[in-house]
Amino acid sequence: MNDRTQTRHYQPAEGEVAAPRQSRFGRTVLDWLDDFLGHLETERDASEHTIRAYSSDVVEFVKAAGVGDTLKPADIDHLMLRSYLARLRDDGQSRSTIARKLSTIRSFLRFLVREEAIEENPAADVRTPRKEKHLPVTLDENDIRHLLDQPDARTFLGARDRAILEVLYSTGMRAGELVDSNLDDLDLIGEVIRVRGKRKKERLAHLGSYAVAALNDYIDARRRHPRAPRFDRRALFLNRLGGRLTARSVRRMLTRRLKQAGLDPRISPHALRHSFATHLLDHGADLRSVQELLGHESLQTTQVYTHVSAERLKKIYDRAHPRAK
Repeated sequence: MNDRTQTRHYQPAEGEVAAPRQSRFGRTVLDWLDDFLGHLETERDASEHTIRAYSSDVVEFVKAAGVGDTLKPADIDHLMLRSYLARLRDDGQSRSTIARKLSTIRSFLRFLVREEAIEENPAADVRTPRKEKHLPVTLDENDIRHLLDQPDARTFLGARDRAILEVLYSTGMRAGELVDSNLDDLDLIGEVIRVRGKRKKERLAHLGSYAVAALNDYIDARRRHPRAPRFDRRALFLNRLGGRLTARSVRRMLTRRLKQAGLDPRISPHALRHSFATHLLDHGADLRSVQELLGHESLQTTQVYTHVSAERLKKIYDRAHPRAK
């Protein structure tokens, strides 16, 4: 391995004197760290942010080993790694943070194997912690009704906003799918809209009567708008200037309408998709049908909503049953 003459990525602490480079087998983990960061920079074209994060994670691991900066690659074993992970758990680190730090150490150790500083990767048999499963954020049916009542459909933008909210909740579409929709995707007589999902997979989404009525109001307001001749004739949902709406604009609109309804403005458009699926299950829809309506390839992806529905029922039970608590 060629020694690099550039400035070291790992910088000694203030007042600490950098040790001279040593032979391959006499070098410490921090000596090798400098070469690893150079590998990230030159061979993997990693960003400065990534390089700083990897450096920080390895240095933290070395400190946790409790032998100062004299730790050698050959001193690292799976027991040391397990002890480090246990310490992170005891310190209250989240599973995702622990998994990220373990991934950094794994990458570093793979590099040491490649450079023949160690024979085997001691992290190979160390399991990555399972990520926490966060239940999707949903709105209850009363909150949904209150939110959908906010836009004033007598104005062009009000009619547009109500149509957007009704369509998102009626179909479970993603915001990105909604803004990609065109006028010719819409079949108001058949009460369906063609949706182009992930990996360009198309599906037909059903429109409820409220969504159909809101779309009719919006299209009528759009047709009567003074600047209608200059509007984008292809896009279904338009911004105030007549161009295609963006997903970011949908998020801003939702934030504004949530504030008007007295609801949490941090809720994202995806919460309407989550609410769509959860409310279907609450009212007796089967999981396979919800999978089809959402456009999920795997039933496992849809199953999270059964947990949401069960959790909601438990809260209702705890609130309503006289002997629940």
